[in-house]
Amino acid sequence: MAYELEFIGPNDKPALLALSTPEWLDAARNVLAEIGYKVHAASNHDDFTLRFGRIQYQVVIIEELFASSTPEENLTLQYIQQMPMPQRRHTIFILLGSSFSTLSAMQAFQQSVHAVVNREELGLLGANILGPIVQRIVGDNDLFFNVYRDTQLRIVQGKV
Repeated sequence: MAYELEFIGPNDKPALLALSTPEWLDAARNVLAEIGYKVHAASNHDDFTLRFGRIQYQVVIIEELFASSTPEENLTLQYIQQMPMPQRRHTIFILLGSSFSTLSAMQAFQQSVHAVVNREELGLLGANILGPIVQRIVGDNDLFFNVYRDTQLRIVQGKV
């Protein structure tokens, strides 16, 4: 598998897509690029694991049926759900699926992701609504982890 050579700088915002539906892949890639993310797309479960292990992605959007025919067969989602919290803490995981209510906190908690988005609702509202949804989720996450990240930075700098 050949990879394009792309450098990720300290001010870049990398995002990873794990979407099987070509229309959603293109729409998500365009929306994330418009709001300033450098977007990579995984082609299968092994590709996702390899990419995720090499770069600290800020946002990951995964489809409930990514490279699988049922949610139970989605190895990428299982990988994310079993990932230790220190490894997951710096990435915002968004799960697209038909069985979710958009931004349902309880369903997101059940799936071990930050947010869930209903694909049909996106289809009705248009793919451009994904940008504001991602921005809201990122903003909520930044607000929630603000104290944690500030404390972590102070410890690293020896200011505690």
